[in-house]
Amino acid sequence: MSSRDEGESSGLVRERVVAARQRQIERFAKYDGVTCNAAMPSNVMREVCQIDATASGYLEHAMNELNFSARAHDRILKVARTLADLAGREAIDAADVLEAIQYRTLDRKLMM
Repeated sequence: MSSRDEGESSGLVRERVVAARQRQIERFAKYDGVTCNAAMPSNVMREVCQIDATASGYLEHAMNELNFSARAHDRILKVARTLADLAGREAIDAADVLEAIQYRTLDRKLMM
């Protein structure tokens, strides 16, 4: 907030969000009752949240070191999928997973 960088305008952010939501609607068209990443059941998540070895290593490390639950694992992947969607990418990359882990860690700190 104290940065002198102007960042993205609200209009640009809105465009990215609308585009990400449209990607999700298209992705989940073949799945009944699923319209967004947050609503993905585990079986669909395994299909659409594929990650490479590097990202998988980061996630496994976080799971072990931070004692995350299986539920946290799934939430991290869903958030990572959303971050990739917002960036306009089909694939989830390691940076998406790391950012999602950071958000999960922040959630944990706020709940204590």
